Amino acid sequence: MQRERNETSQRVLRRLPFAAMLAVAVIDVLAGPSLGFLPLLTLGPTFASVSGSVRRTAMVGVVALVICVLLSLYNGLLFKRQNPVTVATIVGVTAASMLASHLRLARERELANVRMVAEAAQRVLLRPVPRRAADLRVALSYTSAAAEARIGGDLYEVVTTPHGVRLLIGDVQGKGLAAVETAAWVLGAFREAAYDEAELAGVGERLEASLARHLSGEMFVTAILAEVHEAEISLLNCGHPAPLLLGRGGRVTVAEPPQDGLPLGLGSLAADRPKPYRVEFGEGDQILLFTDGVVEARNAAGEFYPLTERAGLLADDDPQAALDALRGDLIGHTGGPLLDDAAMLLIRRHPG
Repeated sequence: MQRERNETSQRVLRRLPFAAMLAVAVIDVLAGPSLGFLPLLTLGPTFASVSGSVRRTAMVGVVALVICVLLSLYNGLLFKRQNPVTVATIVGVTAASMLASHLRLARERELANVRMVAEAAQRVLLRPVPRRAADLRVALSYTSAAAEARIGGDLYEVVTTPHGVRLLIGDVQGKGLAAVETAAWVLGAFREAAYDEAELAGVGERLEASLARHLSGEMFVTAILAEVHEAEISLLNCGHPAPLLLGRGGRVTVAEPPQDGLPLGLGSLAADRPKPYRVEFGEGDQILLFTDGVVEARNAAGEFYPLTERAGLLADDDPQAALDALRGDLIGHTGGPLLDDAAMLLIRRHPG
């Protein structure tokens, strides 16, 4: 849908210079030479510079000159004093439009290169998660926001360690390259601490200490760290939306922490750090971890996405197919591109 809108916009922009010049020509013929509409032919090359190349802008300027000469001849103004001024105006505006088109294309190429590097770095950082870990099956969904905001700070990881399977999902405050850099810092610290620390709380302390050295001001990272045990899962919630627990009988509960915790990077503002808490997680159960881009997605009426009500879509035997169905429903709810990145991590416990 978004691609069709972009293609439609491009077609409109390509035709706009000629439509503007045609409108000026018709109005000039109908109004007569006394009102002097010919200088408005400069709208053609001006509009062409918005989306066209330098060559296309020059071509539109030549068309504007031809129309100007023909209309001047039709109105008997070809050899009048004001006609050279009109021609000079069209030539000057065309030259300026060609320069503007050249500068715009150079900036677009630079921006495209920066985005390409940033997205490549983000793909390296957010490497594919394992689809199986011990008796767990894992599914992942990552939906980028609109083009102008698609370089975001959502992050996730699943690692199998000597202490069990450990998971991370988080959201860096802000967007752009600074958010990608912070996400890289968090993921690097988690991958190291997840293997070294025997306790989940120790992993959280390592992340907090690492971010305290990296972040400045009031920047922060909301996150949930998890560790899977036999028939249970430990959760360490650092200011992040609480995950959903889906039982085998279709029961859906929100795994709220016993007390609210500050995001990572703001630990110095509180005397106590968040503590892990355990919830039941037996055979056939699922847990859905997600970022706030999911629950804060709005439809045209301004209504938030009702994630808890739509959790029934996760009943498919294939976890990835189930999560894809939920993602499709999320996109359908907004009716267009998301305003924020949305990451979802679905963990299902299978027998054996």
